Amino acid sequence: MSTQKAIRRITVPQIAQRKGGEPIVSLTSYHAHTAAIVDRYADFILVGDSLGMVMHGMESTVGVSLELMIMHGKAVVRGTQRALVVVDMPFGTYEESPSVAFRNAAQIMKETQCGAVKLEGGERMAETIRFLTERGIPVMAHIGLTPQSTHVMGGFKTQGRDEASWDRHEQDARAVAEAGAFAVVLEGMVEPLAARITKAISIPTIGIGASAECDGQILVLEDMLGLNPTPPKFVKVYGGLGDAIENAVRSYAEDVRTRAFPGEAQVYQVKTPKA
Repeated sequence: MSTQKAIRRITVPQIAQRKGGEPIVSLTSYHAHTAAIVDRYADFILVGDSLGMVMHGMESTVGVSLELMIMHGKAVVRGTQRALVVVDMPFGTYEESPSVAFRNAAQIMKETQCGAVKLEGGERMAETIRFLTERGIPVMAHIGLTPQSTHVMGGFKTQGRDEASWDRHEQDARAVAEAGAFAVVLEGMVEPLAARITKAISIPTIGIGASAECDGQILVLEDMLGLNPTPPKFVKVYGGLGDAIENAVRSYAEDVRTRAFPGEAQVYQVKTPKA
């Protein structure tokens, strides 16, 4: 009989209870093998619709489909044991009505077995957030720079540069908290505004290009690993995998061209009969 303790996943209530406590650690992940590594250190893993740009070469997140999110969500859940897995609802799957949002969110949760979904929008999405949470679907909100709205915003623009807009952003944060969101991502937002919102609302704030005062932080894994040659200003690069991969591929190509690979250790020989 095994004496090893079963690993229990971090839950939505556990994340919500971290408001004002130990900072919440999060990263994105889109596939099982990286998720298995992140799982050992992160409190929640976001299967972000940023995968459209990072993994599939899209110019924005707008082209990401529900099916694509579900496929990557399944992979991340399979690769993890500990972290809460949150899956983004892609553009066009929740804006039409609360009932449409519920149908698509339920499909995501049933097919991926994730613990929560995330959707973009503040006060305008409060009714939908309330509708989902009242029906058993945990929701993480996302305000500030909302990538699915960049065509309306005119690009990836920092929010809150004009102090006159701060009340509107704070109202967005209050609205999603009151509607039942268990946490909210603050993206691309001037530091003092993100700090102010963090103090003003009762749910954890997760910063990305926001403030160290937020209750937690998230980055795109590939950005912080150095796989993006032009990362956003708010990214701190913790690894040099881009250079490491290029060096490895260059060495492989040279070995193939000079017939140094495969060598004796990488090929199979005929078995010599025993005397």
